[in-house]
Amino acid sequence: MKRRDFLRHSAAGAAALSMLGRELLSPAEVKKAKVALVKSQDRIQGVQAALKLLEVPSPRGKKVLIKPNFNTADPTPGSTHNDTLRQLVVEMKSRGASQVSIGERSGPPKTRSVMEEKGIPGLAQELGFDVIDFEDLPADGWVHVNPPGSHWQNGFDVARPVTEAEYLLWTCCLKTHAYGGIFSMSIKLAVGVTHKSLMRELHGARQTHMRRMIAEIHQAFRPQLIVMDGLEAFVDGGPSSGKRATPGVIVAGTDRIAVDAVGVAILKQLGSNDAIMSRKIFEQEQIQRAVELGLGIGGPDQIEIVTADAGSRSYSDELKVILAQG
Repeated sequence: MKRRDFLRHSAAGAAALSMLGRELLSPAEVKKAKVALVKSQDRIQGVQAALKLLEVPSPRGKKVLIKPNFNTADPTPGSTHNDTLRQLVVEMKSRGASQVSIGERSGPPKTRSVMEEKGIPGLAQELGFDVIDFEDLPADGWVHVNPPGSHWQNGFDVARPVTEAEYLLWTCCLKTHAYGGIFSMSIKLAVGVTHKSLMRELHGARQTHMRRMIAEIHQAFRPQLIVMDGLEAFVDGGPSSGKRATPGVIVAGTDRIAVDAVGVAILKQLGSNDAIMSRKIFEQEQIQRAVELGLGIGGPDQIEIVTADAGSRSYSDELKVILAQG
């Protein structure tokens, strides 16, 4: 793209990147990323225990935006379980958040229909949080971002509530992705904050740059907290249905690369498809590109898995062996 076209198409994106660029880290700036791991069959207890293990950035006095996995309304891990969402709202409110909202853009189904099928309006009324349907945002509700070196043809549009969030809580599922993404965890969750019109381009890049494009969306924001529900997982297929496994874990952290690396290690431990098992974790293109962009840690040696009980510790020891292989 010529320089004048870059400037013309991405003035808003450039402003966003200049504001958010301080959040991008060089490998030398990243020390250790703590990732909490809790073996549990109870989502509420698992989330509580995982957050106690972390130095969770305080949401006190801040407006919290929670981004779930509501691509469809399919049962977990096809979508975020309501129990996980419920406890995250409770946790943020108990920590002094001034306001809590849930924001999402589903697809292919309409976001409103997915929310209704999941019972989110009723849950919002019960717990006192707002619901933001990104599909209903006006034209100025989107920020255009076109960073240098992007694999997107003309950049991408990100929902303004995400780029301007005072506190961004990212909650993902643990699963493979059969349509080019390879896996769908915290990095892949970013697709749901982009404009639906971009899906043709993204899916068209399935055989080329799709995984890199997914990681590049993260240049527009940085989650303060990531919680991954791994009580159930897809080890093949996905994102809405697939071959199920039950690792029975809640994983949480503040570094999106570290959380996904632990998630891929879990898939490897469970025995997943060839796209997962035949490639080293940090050679997966989503993770590889995220590292190149300085979105978090640079390698498995920078991950510190923290646990609080013997069962979790034993399981984390297995994952550390897998992570050490790269």
